[in-house]
Amino acid sequence: MADVFRALDDETRRLILDELAASDGQTLFEICAVMTTRHARGLTRQAISQHLAVLESAGLVATERRGRSKFHYFTPEPLAQITHRWPTTEGHER
Repeated sequence: MADVFRALDDETRRLILDELAASDGQTLFEICAVMTTRHARGLTRQAISQHLAVLESAGLVATERRGRSKFHYFTPEPLAQITHRWPTTEGHER
């Protein structure tokens, strides 16, 4: 679970997850383009690739190779594990 928190501790990685959640199955090229155009992040392909590696290591991103292309998919299960660890109690007064 520490890997998940570490992965989420970076704003760029959270933006990448937001983009994959909105449009799953993107290539590195597509993610780079979206980060540049929509979020004004002028990151290199290598930098984005390193962010994706951290997300994949934490289990938040899964990849699939098709031919020469590698597609990235958001995997929400690790986030669900966090909410199961600290469930909310309805009606709990503070």
